[in-house]
Amino acid sequence: MTVFERYLTIWVLLCIVAGIGFGHLMPDVFAAVAAAEIARVNLPVAALIWLMIIPMLLKIDFAALGGVKAHWRGIGVTLLVNWAIKPFSMALLGSVFIGHVFAPMLPPGQLSSYIAGLILLAAAPCTAMVFVWSNLCEGEPHYTLSQVALNDVIMVFLFAPLVGLLLGVASITVPWTTLLLSVLLYIVVPVIVAQLWRAALLRTKHGALERTLQVLQPVSLVALLATLVLLFGFQGQQILRQPVVIAILAVPILIQVYLNAGIAYWLSRRLGVAWCVAAPAALIGASNFFELAVAAAISLFGLDSGAALATVVGVLVEVPVMLSVVRIVKASRGWYEAGQAA
Repeated sequence: MTVFERYLTIWVLLCIVAGIGFGHLMPDVFAAVAAAEIARVNLPVAALIWLMIIPMLLKIDFAALGGVKAHWRGIGVTLLVNWAIKPFSMALLGSVFIGHVFAPMLPPGQLSSYIAGLILLAAAPCTAMVFVWSNLCEGEPHYTLSQVALNDVIMVFLFAPLVGLLLGVASITVPWTTLLLSVLLYIVVPVIVAQLWRAALLRTKHGALERTLQVLQPVSLVALLATLVLLFGFQGQQILRQPVVIAILAVPILIQVYLNAGIAYWLSRRLGVAWCVAAPAALIGASNFFELAVAAAISLFGLDSGAALATVVGVLVEVPVMLSVVRIVKASRGWYEAGQAA
């Protein structure tokens, strides 16, 4: 581990502060960058995500994908958490914390909208960033790709009815453009590019792939930190204008992430899932598809709604919290594998 990686938490905190500060001091600059989007997918952020996920995708050997069936328990655990636990646990957490515990501190007319935004956030599992988290915790790349692809297929059929059930809305408008563009941008195209690049590297001199991965690793981390600056910069004025509301909305999101990651990790250990699969299973089980959530919230409730704000808070929380989950699963690897040996 390099010095840069060892102190990643410090760099993350500095980037959060820098993003909020720059967003407050240079709102027009960040507004222009934020406006560079198609179907709620921000193109500068998408470019940075590419830099983050390509190293993970370069490790994938399609000839070895058939071995993923050996990890069926890990796939089952993640599907259970993503679709049967996470959306319903967030509905409960939102009702408890936003509807009751913190209700006196929030605008009364926005309470149901805040809860709706939290449900939208939890109803769709992450597509792109899980490649980053899996790479950081040395997760099994073939399992990660297969699990993300499977979740995306399920999402096409389950997102609307699941959200409709939890929100009590008969007709949910699914932002299909955002969903399909995200799958294209974050899975299909990067996988093709990575596989073409991998094939070219393997045709050259021995060790070219390994050397390329070593070069890309710090680039990936720098892209992650730059993404943090952008995300917090986009919302810099909003954070400073209503910090209490944002902090309150973050509470159920934080609990939901750690709860679902813990359930997935514990179940994986109980079922004898290899740690290299259990680690990304915990991360996939806890992370959210924030582009889709933001687009759905704006489509259903409007740009200035409490639902839209709640999904934006999810965006802000996602990176630092998921990095902490990466740290936890890596630190607990000895405990995990000792339990399996017993």
